[in-house]
Amino acid sequence: MEKPLTRLNKYLSEIGYCSRRAADKLIEQGRVTINGEIPEMGAKVTPDDKIYVDGRLVEHVDKEFTYLAFNKPVGIVCTTDTRVEKNNIIDYIGYHKRIFPIGRLDKPSEGLILLTDDGDIVNKILRASNNHEKEYVVTVDKPISQTFVKRMSNGVPVLDTVTRKCKVEKLGSYEFKIVLTQGLNRQIRRMCEFLDYEVKKLKRVRIMNIKLDVPVGKYRELTKGEMQELQKLLQGSTKEFKPRRKT
Repeated sequence: MEKPLTRLNKYLSEIGYCSRRAADKLIEQGRVTINGEIPEMGAKVTPDDKIYVDGRLVEHVDKEFTYLAFNKPVGIVCTTDTRVEKNNIIDYIGYHKRIFPIGRLDKPSEGLILLTDDGDIVNKILRASNNHEKEYVVTVDKPISQTFVKRMSNGVPVLDTVTRKCKVEKLGSYEFKIVLTQGLNRQIRRMCEFLDYEVKKLKRVRIMNIKLDVPVGKYRELTKGEMQELQKLLQGSTKEFKPRRKT
């Protein structure tokens, strides 16, 4: 009986090694081998294949997954490539087993980011088409006008597209709250820049039902209640990979 074939990127994701997107990068960089051979993109594997990343055997181990909520400080980079960035998120946290961030929060920004070793949940949350909310508190360089709030809410042109309509609320003269359901590259900063505002501080305070409630630089495990609610919100979400437009 033939062994079932699984795409290599999906396999690495399902066993909790990394997200599919990260797996694609590893494969592109020639850091993955199957039975001693460097595979092409789209290669498929069976449970009997010997898969190595950076010369280390990757094994499928049945385990309980880890889900962390981390308050990322300014200056920390959301990458799993510990060879490249000195101030990377993985080295900073120093967790006792391999985990990876769900999505990104750029280097000058701070706030909530989730980390896990569950590849399936990563792929579900990362799909922008699933309309999962992310909430930010933003400080800008000059007083916020009602025109600014209205234009931000209705969408502005960035990166050859127009941002989706979103919720924007003025919190103070220089501070506003924004809830996004998409994740374009440096989206809030680009939106503000288009309207002639400069972001001075950007903090993510919520991802779906998970709220930021730990000090800067600290993390906690998600509660059972949070995970149950998160799974409900993810019901019906696709986890299939859809290539994002490069920016």
